[in-house]
Amino acid sequence: MAGTSGFSVSGYGPRRTGWARLAARDSALRKLDWPLLLSAVALSLIGSMLVYSATRNRTALNGGDPYYFLVRHLMNTGIGLALMAGVLWLGHRTLRGAVPILYGLSILLMLAVLTPLGSTINGAHSWIVIGGGFSVQPSEFAKITILLGMAMILASRVDAGDTEHPDHRTVAKALALALVPMTVVMLMPDLGSVMVMAVIVLGCLLASGSPKRWILGLIGAGVVGAVAVTALGILDQYQINRFAAFANPDLDPAGVGYNTNQARIAIGSGGLLGKGLFHGSQTTGQFVPEQQTDFVFTVAGEELGFLGAGFILLLLGVVLWRACRIARESSELYGTVVAAGIIAWFAFQAFENIGMTLGIMPVAGLPLPFVSYGGSSMFAVWMAVGLLQSIKVQRPIGV
Repeated sequence: MAGTSGFSVSGYGPRRTGWARLAARDSALRKLDWPLLLSAVALSLIGSMLVYSATRNRTALNGGDPYYFLVRHLMNTGIGLALMAGVLWLGHRTLRGAVPILYGLSILLMLAVLTPLGSTINGAHSWIVIGGGFSVQPSEFAKITILLGMAMILASRVDAGDTEHPDHRTVAKALALALVPMTVVMLMPDLGSVMVMAVIVLGCLLASGSPKRWILGLIGAGVVGAVAVTALGILDQYQINRFAAFANPDLDPAGVGYNTNQARIAIGSGGLLGKGLFHGSQTTGQFVPEQQTDFVFTVAGEELGFLGAGFILLLLGVVLWRACRIARESSELYGTVVAAGIIAWFAFQAFENIGMTLGIMPVAGLPLPFVSYGGSSMFAVWMAVGLLQSIKVQRPIGV
């Protein structure tokens, strides 16, 4: 009988019963990396409190609505979770076949920034304003297309069983793919995003087992490129000033060094337990600029103290630990390289963001993953989590 055999009445082949579909969904949920997911959600929720604390009194930013940034941060988190679910549903293997389309769209969006459609926000000409208070930063999504594209190329022959490691020609193709979007972003110029992309490239090469000469050559090229960029005057003056302030913290403390000095004061004043959420004098007094985005960690340091800030670091550590485990246990090089690129991305961006608030890294305008306010960044990191979950689940195409 059709009801007991599992075959459709029309005779078109097997179908799943209601119980089988529920069992399949339950199995997929069990396979998810829950420590990774819950840690990322916790970071976003903690970020919502920090964003609210940093913006509730800033009427010039919130237009008199103290909940303006809080609501948007939670909305961005919700959209990010939906995007993660969408990426997981599609599967990283399906996206592997869509890389050429995604790569082309990414390049077109970044080129659009260089046209009159592009806008400058906080000194960086790397945005497209959509309207209604919404804007998009294409370079955030370019990070995903770079790691997907490099993984596709580097793993193509290895996963097919033709070779054990990528050869020189394969590595050259992967680097050429990454060089195009990095060049476009450098023309904006958005130095912070270029730095993250370079680290993603390095992480992908290391995970793929590429020849060491390419790794050393890439590092050397990065040093030469940094010198050339400075000598040719590609960087804007405000970016040069940031590096000057990092090299000499006492340089113009009321000007280019103001952000870093105020950030260090805020974090240092928190002590072990902090001054209490919503009770930070530096935060309430609005002394730290861009505190809801690039300098959101200063709110944690001042109001939650060393223990609260340390808990954020612990959650970030859990995310990276689970991502490392996913990369190690992947059954294919493609999944390993994608996961490695995400690890390099999250680790470097978190280190740079927190480091610049402590004065040990130059100010580069990079948000803290999952915590800082910003739609494009939030969407991109949650899509990356979707890729990690897909690699963990190893969902076959079409199921």
